[in-house]
Amino acid sequence: MKLKPEDLDKIRDRMRSTARLREAEGKSRINVHLGTCGIASGAREILHEFLKLVEESGGGEAFVTTSGCAGLCKHEPMATVELAGQAPVKYMDLTPDKARRIFAQHIKAGKIVGEYALAIGSERLA
Repeated sequence: MKLKPEDLDKIRDRMRSTARLREAEGKSRINVHLGTCGIASGAREILHEFLKLVEESGGGEAFVTTSGCAGLCKHEPMATVELAGQAPVKYMDLTPDKARRIFAQHIKAGKIVGEYALAIGSERLA
């Protein structure tokens, strides 16, 4: 199959849109953990759900990033949500439904969804 210039334009526009969702300035960041264990547990589906939610909201609510394994394989898929000026919250055992609830309650309304939260705060060493 031979690509036409207009096909390349469509691909470029689609990729730019995805990049904006991942890198845009927002009041919060959603970091989906995509280590091998996360991917095997469905983290790509969670990533796509958060990207879709951000896009549907106009992209100003949050930006989405990815990282590797968080070291807590039995709780995958996981994501960490950070709102400006607040401690990060690590969410566990995610499903697309849980991602939608986290987006609505935590990202949009600033209220932590306690029953899905594994940890609040940073795990940095002293």
